[in-house]
Amino acid sequence: MANQKEQRKEYDLKNDVIFTTFFSRKGNEEFLIDFLRALLEIEITEIEIREEVNLERLAQMEKGGRLDLQARLNTGVIVNIEMQIENQHNIEERSLMYGAKTLSREMKRGTDYSSIEQIIMINILDYEALKVEDYISQSITVLEKHREYEVIRGMKWYFIELPKFRKAHPNMNEKINQWIAFIDNNDRELVKMAEKKNKTLEKARVEMNYLTGDAEVRRLAELREKWERDYIDARINGKKEGLTEGMKQGLEDGLKQGLTEGMKQGLEDGLKQGLAEGMKQGLEDGLKQGLTEGMKQGLEDGLKQGLAEGMKQGLEDGLKQGLEKGMKQEKISIAKEMKKNNFPVELIEKMTGLSKGEIKQIQ
Repeated sequence: MANQKEQRKEYDLKNDVIFTTFFSRKGNEEFLIDFLRALLEIEITEIEIREEVNLERLAQMEKGGRLDLQARLNTGVIVNIEMQIENQHNIEERSLMYGAKTLSREMKRGTDYSSIEQIIMINILDYEALKVEDYISQSITVLEKHREYEVIRGMKWYFIELPKFRKAHPNMNEKINQWIAFIDNNDRELVKMAEKKNKTLEKARVEMNYLTGDAEVRRLAELREKWERDYIDARINGKKEGLTEGMKQGLEDGLKQGLTEGMKQGLEDGLKQGLAEGMKQGLEDGLKQGLTEGMKQGLEDGLKQGLAEGMKQGLEDGLKQGLEKGMKQEKISIAKEMKKNNFPVELIEKMTGLSKGEIKQIQ
């Protein structure tokens, strides 16, 4: 029995089921307030979780979907937080689309647009996404020719990249670094230091121990991890399928190209050799030998080139086509919802990336 307990997996906040349940659970508001105060550097007195993540909702989403946390601050700011483990190589498009979706979600709740002070999207990533050294990055929108002039302050994005934090030497007197160490749970010494310096984190550790001991929460966390593994396997299998199709097409194209090039080269070589040895005999022998060598060499070269290009093109086309279709449909859905709520076409265009013509065609 004791041996089973020792082998039981320890879950932390990088599991989005644990993360969302921990911060959204009624009575845990002080943890989210303390984290957001540290990150946003603003005073927060109250927070309203827009949709408490209970076990029933988690059970419905256990096989996939986006588990995010949305809250409204007493200042009127809407905050959306997502923990993302797998790099899907679309963080910029994903962030823009979910920003618009968050705004649309608020409109569905009947929130007056003018009462929203700002929407802040926080992405906590267990991979490196941005080509900068900073492990905390925030976005601003400025004019191209006046970079000092900020515009469209109604939406902002934060990116916290955990692998960069691990390689840094963070000042553990800063509360945000204490929270990142606690969330990451990678360096036990840093975590102990953070909990020692921050009394709120001491209480958070007690809540985490209770939460991760709950059998139903653990079951859902395990199912979520299984879904993520299955998703990765599906992507790998998709790449393999694209690779197979690419190889097949590359082989066919290589054979055609190799045959054509071989015949052409063989004819040229045959003509040259036949001309030296004699017009009649040389032409016949040269044609035969040149055709054979040319076809052989052309086939080999064609196979190599066709295989490489087919694999590359098949994989790229498959990934691009799937991503573009999904993103396009999601943008249209968001634009449709925003049109229902009478948003200006210019704002819909900015939030979704659709053209005015495309927006006008949406019914």
